[in-house]
Amino acid sequence: MKKLNLTLSKKVILLLISTIGFTILFSFFFIHYLYSVLYLSNMKESIIYQGQRTASHYHYGELSDEIIGKIQWYNIVSEFEIIVVDKLEDLSSYFPYKVNYETLVDAEARKDLENGKYIVKEGFVEELDLKILGAIFPIKGENGLIGFIYIYVPLAAIQDVFKDSIPILLIVGVVFFFIIFFITNKLSKSLFRPLKDLQQHSQEVSEGNYSSRLTTNRDDEIGQLTKAFNKMSLSLEQQEIRKKEFTSNIVHELRTPLTYIGGYTQVLKQKIYTSPEEVESYLTTIEKETVRLNKLINDLVQLNHLQEDFYRMDKQPIAIAQLLYDTLDLFTILIAEKNLKLTLNIEDESIISGDPQRIQQVFYNILDNAIKYTANNETIWIELECTENMIQFEVINHGLPINKEDLERIGERFFRTDKARNRTTGGYGLGISIVKEIVRLHGGTFLMNSDLSDGTKVTIRLPMLVTEIEKEVQNEKP
Repeated sequence: MKKLNLTLSKKVILLLISTIGFTILFSFFFIHYLYSVLYLSNMKESIIYQGQRTASHYHYGELSDEIIGKIQWYNIVSEFEIIVVDKLEDLSSYFPYKVNYETLVDAEARKDLENGKYIVKEGFVEELDLKILGAIFPIKGENGLIGFIYIYVPLAAIQDVFKDSIPILLIVGVVFFFIIFFITNKLSKSLFRPLKDLQQHSQEVSEGNYSSRLTTNRDDEIGQLTKAFNKMSLSLEQQEIRKKEFTSNIVHELRTPLTYIGGYTQVLKQKIYTSPEEVESYLTTIEKETVRLNKLINDLVQLNHLQEDFYRMDKQPIAIAQLLYDTLDLFTILIAEKNLKLTLNIEDESIISGDPQRIQQVFYNILDNAIKYTANNETIWIELECTENMIQFEVINHGLPINKEDLERIGERFFRTDKARNRTTGGYGLGISIVKEIVRLHGGTFLMNSDLSDGTKVTIRLPMLVTEIEKEVQNEKP
């Protein structure tokens, strides 16, 4: 079976048409309800009331000519047709018609009348070409039944009953139609047109044009959708720019070591050297570039694993102060070469739950950057303290300040603040990216600030290891 595909505009129009159809259908049934429940019920109650009232007047009397005359006079002034007979057999001479093609008084009706009950008959009379509602009432005397009263009234057709209301219904229907038309037109302009624009711009985005933007001054759902689309387009455009930068950066980073390795390999193969020392120098260069290339690949793989949560942390209690001291020892020679002064404020009893290897990697990268970008004979402030169930590690150094635009991009792959790509000072721009991912996986936060007066400050906060006893104490606090 072929599936029917409808656009949103067609679905809304179909919904509106269905609404009109159901409204008309409801109006039809409602009018019939009013006709059957209100009009017919009211007429039936009136006939029964008049019949019982008329019959009760002659409860103890005789059905004399005077009584019959009064009833006939009432027949003239009343909206009802009244027939009075002494016997049921005489009724057929005054009303020789069938109701719904059936005898007016059948055997069952006769039995009810003889027992003093009235009967109600409603139906179509072919000879009169109209529908009637009537009732036959027995008249009792002192010695039993003395006659019968048949009261009936022609029923007005439904259009006659509501003839005064039909013009109003028509006017209301026309007004309703124009209102629906106006709403549909408005919807077409305010809903479908922006959606079509979104569809068109989405097609452009799917084809790689991320610069497309939509203008809107609306605050409703369509406006919010448009703003979200613009935000998405901007994000995709920025990602495209970053992707191109990433491709350019990785090509640059790979080209340099490969050029060294390829060039010196050709020199050695073709024996273009003058001494064994020169050969040793070429081999050393090839080895260094190979190490750099391996580090680049390892860092990329490591970063991917961290970002995709493929890496499984080997978490255990860590005496983080001792781990920081051990990491500082790795920089003893470099600190001495640059004659740097370290100002330490470290709380020795701090314990966290984490992966020691990864936490040391965080310390190493942060300290390496701080030492690398600090001028000779300057001071680096290192602080490790506990605050609000968190361990705060803070490093401050004074070097070249990082501008605000670069601060927002710190941590992106291959992004470095040294735009000249100085190979002696800058790495691959992956260190901070790895640091941020490790901190994230440990449930911590990373923050970097930089200005000319206060220097560059890196702040890392990691959750402390809370023992079960400490948890109980915290829960008991009011």
